[in-house]
Amino acid sequence: MYRLRENMQLILQGAQLLQRYHRKNTVYCFPDDNEERAIIEPRSLEDPKVKELIQVLIDWINDELATQRIIVKDISEDLYDGQVLQKLLEILTQTKLDVPEVTQSEEGQRQKLAVVLRAVNRVLYGTAKPVPKWSVDSIHSKNVVSILHLLVALARHYRAPVRLPENVSVNVVVVKKDTPNQLSHRTFVETITTTYDDLGMKCERDAFDALFDHAPDKLQVVKKSLITFVNKHLSKVNLEVMDLDTQFHDGVYLCLLMGLLEGFFVPLYDFHLIPEDFDQKVHNVSFAFELMQDVGLAKPKARPEDIVNLDLKSTLRVLYNLFTKYKSLA
Repeated sequence: MYRLRENMQLILQGAQLLQRYHRKNTVYCFPDDNEERAIIEPRSLEDPKVKELIQVLIDWINDELATQRIIVKDISEDLYDGQVLQKLLEILTQTKLDVPEVTQSEEGQRQKLAVVLRAVNRVLYGTAKPVPKWSVDSIHSKNVVSILHLLVALARHYRAPVRLPENVSVNVVVVKKDTPNQLSHRTFVETITTTYDDLGMKCERDAFDALFDHAPDKLQVVKKSLITFVNKHLSKVNLEVMDLDTQFHDGVYLCLLMGLLEGFFVPLYDFHLIPEDFDQKVHNVSFAFELMQDVGLAKPKARPEDIVNLDLKSTLRVLYNLFTKYKSLA
């Protein structure tokens, strides 16, 4: 009887949280012990900027899929199983994915979605490895935040002829099962879009666009060359880069690298050696960009926010400009 009462208390706690934060028709499973599950606050979906972003993305998808006679009405209900994402990616990349056309079972949907997301990650980041902003679990459970992150990344990568509303954010509730009969929750703000200049959406395609879209093998060669280049100089201060995808996003290595390349000391009070939040990382990258311009380099086309948001293509463009200028430096 005591165990039954504990279970009933847990169910009531969960029901109260779901009533406060759960979106109708969204798949939700109670977390296991010490596991966390994220839920978007419904009121965030009523934010005019969020609603505008969702509608802009839906209109873009429907324009791209017009020849397929596919109409998307709801980004979570229509995209979670991978079917529409597959068609969208095939049109954007002009390639055919080797996945079953129709899958009815949940296991089949998840397998198909896994193939599609690996292909998406290869296009966006040059590697099929998982990324933190979306996963098979989050997309298949109709997590709106993950789906928005994915669609925004694709729209920006392919220079979609749309204007994404800027500075869109949502409140996310993370529910955790602390003990067998106790749930806790915390809320945080998740940024979906930042501030984009015209170059962010409508600039001319360059060699990196071609590498990402059509030459993943050559892209890996370029990445290895850039890693060798930056480590040649960072090793002077006993630092080493293993992963270009993540190790430059906080701006620290960029600041230190500029000092090493130009032979000057970068005062530690000018940047955050251990940045604690998004704004401090943006400050670091912006400061590194200022150093680049001070020594005669052109203003980077990438935005600091793009680097901080782990946009690999932007990071590679910045590093390649440094490589071009300093490749002969001992």
